[in-house]
Amino acid sequence: MSSNTNQEEHHQFSAEVERLMDLVVHALYSEREIFLRELIANAADAIDRRRFEALTNETYALPTSPQIRLFIDKDSRLLTLSDDGIGMTKEELINNLGTIARSGTRAFEKQLKDAKPEDRPTLIGQFGVGFYSAFMVADKVEVSSRHAGSDEAWIWTSEGKGQYSLIKAEQEHVGTNIVLHIKSDADEYLESFRLESIIRKWADHIAWPIVIKQDDKETNANEGTAIWKKSRSEITDEQLEDFYRHITHLFDKPLSTLLWHAEGVFEFTALLFIPGMISPFQPVDQERKSKVRLHVRRMFITDEAELLPPWLRFVQGVVDTEDLPLNVSREMLQNTPVLARIRKALTNRVLTEIQKLTEKSEDFVKFWGLFGAVIKEGLWEHNEQTEALSKLSRFYSSSVEGLTTLAEYVSRMKENQEAIYYLVGDSKEVLETSPQLEGFKQQNIEVLLFTDAVDAFWPDRLGKFDDKPLRSITRAKEDLQKLIGDVEVVHNEDENALLTKVHDVLKDQVSEVRFTQRLVDSPVILAAKDQGPDLQMQRLMRRSDKTMPLTPPILELNAEHSWIKSLIQKLKSGKSIEDEAFILLDLARVQDGEMPTNPTHFARRIASMLT
Repeated sequence: MSSNTNQEEHHQFSAEVERLMDLVVHALYSEREIFLRELIANAADAIDRRRFEALTNETYALPTSPQIRLFIDKDSRLLTLSDDGIGMTKEELINNLGTIARSGTRAFEKQLKDAKPEDRPTLIGQFGVGFYSAFMVADKVEVSSRHAGSDEAWIWTSEGKGQYSLIKAEQEHVGTNIVLHIKSDADEYLESFRLESIIRKWADHIAWPIVIKQDDKETNANEGTAIWKKSRSEITDEQLEDFYRHITHLFDKPLSTLLWHAEGVFEFTALLFIPGMISPFQPVDQERKSKVRLHVRRMFITDEAELLPPWLRFVQGVVDTEDLPLNVSREMLQNTPVLARIRKALTNRVLTEIQKLTEKSEDFVKFWGLFGAVIKEGLWEHNEQTEALSKLSRFYSSSVEGLTTLAEYVSRMKENQEAIYYLVGDSKEVLETSPQLEGFKQQNIEVLLFTDAVDAFWPDRLGKFDDKPLRSITRAKEDLQKLIGDVEVVHNEDENALLTKVHDVLKDQVSEVRFTQRLVDSPVILAAKDQGPDLQMQRLMRRSDKTMPLTPPILELNAEHSWIKSLIQKLKSGKSIEDEAFILLDLARVQDGEMPTNPTHFARRIASMLT
């Protein structure tokens, strides 16, 4: 490459990039070999992208034998990494190498602070900042790049000290060259055998040939065989873990690994992983799409084929088939019968693998804590796997320690119990002390405690399990009365006058005020109507759209509570109970994890009542 007489442009790194490079260079200094893995991974991705684009645009066509090349110039202390990838335009050089999402640096810094020394090498890849790792071994980096379909090339240069320059250049081949000016204490990265050992360790599975050239000697540095094409006996656990970390950008060990060579009417190979953690940079609920990579004859096609349903989107890996044409477009994929069959087979196979995890109680408890909320989205979607998912799902309970299944709950139901009862809230700890449970606990009736947002939605969609309806205890007034013995409680004139007065004061904030047998120790509670959304679903709906009109709740009072009895007497003596009526409603809201209707008024009324 050689620059022409075009004027050189100087740019400042964003403050976030400058801080990020400082973290990479100094905090990860002892793990410098990782820079080579990151640069090779970027080069391989660039070649994959070019080959895919070439299917529909011949100007992107790859050379006859695309490679990733490493050139060592020991005398000049230069290490050059060159690829035949898609290349970068001037704008892409600026966007890819000069900026980064603001959240990335903060998340990286926190993770780095908390990580054990042995985990640190993978942190660079986890946060997608691999290019900057070059500055761990180089005091100056030059990147020249020519985008496929363009005659224009640009050179990006920086010493990693706050700024970089850009200048127009000439470059014969399409792709990217990265020239590292190796630091004085990094001689090992100017040795061919050292580079080869790093590549064998981190990038042996890369499908594109990686060649090291030094003087007149040329060395093939990787096997170039897709790891998923091998039999399990040919792959070491270390190789599987390396590939897992490469493809997921996580730094743990997978909870489960599935290598499956499917044969029959259609054939494909799948290498899938159930992660042992959730990435802090890409939460599983960020985008409800599977990102399993689709390859055709080892060639990467897309990670947007949605090979698994959204409720299995935490599963990551590769699926490779020869039953699709190489020139299949992303649009065609959605309507391809072969892919539909692969999706169905994969889903069933992954569910079988998850079922195996239930045999290892410790692993399954960890799995359910990480991905249980995502799995239960499948219950809401109500598909052909719904029955399997309902048997697989685990829940907390008011009666047993740890997690339990719906089937186990049914086996413990009381003889005259008709429904599976549940209560939805924000946490197990809050639910365990909820007044909503009081009447059910007194009758020794087990209640499942649902703690995920999706739990407010799927029970109504599932409807029944083992012919037993699922019912929220906030809508189970009549059920509890039957279980108690359907004893009719007749309230006197003074008690009924209290109900009328509280309802008159609260007006349209409640739909009804009534006495209840559901309470034992608490004075008041909220309930939902038999028809319509559960209380927790209403809360979620309010959080997402505060303007949404919702049915006012039912306010239930405990006629046996001393405070309620004192209010009856106060009303009977002709005194006002208006403040107490508002306190009753706000107290019920607080018990359910909500704010009072007006926190300031609530505080003043409580203070006034206490004095």
